[in-house]
Amino acid sequence: MKSANFLRLSGMMFLEFFVWGAWYVTVGNYMAAVGMTDAIYWAYTVGPIGAIVSPFFLGMVADRFFSTEKVLGVLHIIGGIAMLLAPIAANAGEAGIFIILLLVHMLCYMPTVGLANALAFHHISDQEKQFPVVRVFGTIGWIVAGVLVSMVLGADKTDVPLRVAGVAGLVMGVYAFFLPHTPPTPKKAVSFREIAGIDALGKLWSPSFLVFIVGSFLICIPLSAYYAYAPVYVATSGVENPAFRMSFGQMSEALFILALPLFFRWMGIKWVLVIGMLAWVVRYVLFALAAPASIVWMIMGGILLHGICYDFFFVAGQIYVDKISTSAIRGQAQGFLVLMTYGIGMLIGALISGWIHNAMITETGGMPQWQNFWAIPAVIAGVILIVFTMFFKNAEPAAAGATKG
Repeated sequence: MKSANFLRLSGMMFLEFFVWGAWYVTVGNYMAAVGMTDAIYWAYTVGPIGAIVSPFFLGMVADRFFSTEKVLGVLHIIGGIAMLLAPIAANAGEAGIFIILLLVHMLCYMPTVGLANALAFHHISDQEKQFPVVRVFGTIGWIVAGVLVSMVLGADKTDVPLRVAGVAGLVMGVYAFFLPHTPPTPKKAVSFREIAGIDALGKLWSPSFLVFIVGSFLICIPLSAYYAYAPVYVATSGVENPAFRMSFGQMSEALFILALPLFFRWMGIKWVLVIGMLAWVVRYVLFALAAPASIVWMIMGGILLHGICYDFFFVAGQIYVDKISTSAIRGQAQGFLVLMTYGIGMLIGALISGWIHNAMITETGGMPQWQNFWAIPAVIAGVILIVFTMFFKNAEPAAAGATKG
């Protein structure tokens, strides 16, 4: 890979995840500050909806008709404009319009994650060695965004992070037009079943794959509580600069993703997944125990577990699906996994966690109510963990024995 391309691709990944990291952690605290506490969970449904829609946009439109860098640019510009308009609606007390503008932003943004990955893969010569080096700049972008809006600007409860994200989206939109040209690949028309990954299920079918998919889907429901309410909980606990503190989780993620291959060799895919699920249970237990007295080291411990929580579950799950798939169905299988976890699982989880939060947490109740709130996802995740451990046998389906590409 040419050094010029490396710099451009690394800059692309940095900006791509800077946009997301600038607002995603702070929006709950901002909504609480402007009197929209009961609607916080709706802000965390827009990402899953975008994750559900984006594979169909990519498969039926972007991949077939337009060069990748142009689609990337146009989507970021539209999404950036929507994000800049969102705080205007929020400050005017228009919660519904605010959520709709966030939805427009995420409907534009979520396809760009896949497009950025596809563009990077197109211009590197060794995917296994070069892509992680390029992709880590995305994690750095998220961390820098959190440090900027929280530690530097001290803007966790203001609309500044939304404006920063909007401007960054516009910058990324313009920057995309200067990325290496990546023409569309002529393809035959694809069906809904192919993009959703339904056709791949018959080839991957096995009891263990069923346990894996169902377990991954179910555990994403309690997992959603963290993304929606951990920043609000951290701020309520009195921890300063909550978005900056939350960025410690991404720092942990960057560390553990480098260690993941060692754990695969040491304990195998099943126990890596089990540890990933267990880490979520421990995180919620720490949050619950910390709540009454706002014990900071427990709260930070739960945040630092993010590296294991994310890498050992989400990343390891993607690797497992890649391992058992043939080249002919790999893309469909990954699309189905994203649909079931980031999409449907997280969407249901955001709705449920929002209903639980609004029923349990009151302004006068204080921190003890948060203990009961975090106990619920801890118990649910614990039950799913036990069932998964008992029934997942790591047996590869017939497709895994076929020739890989």
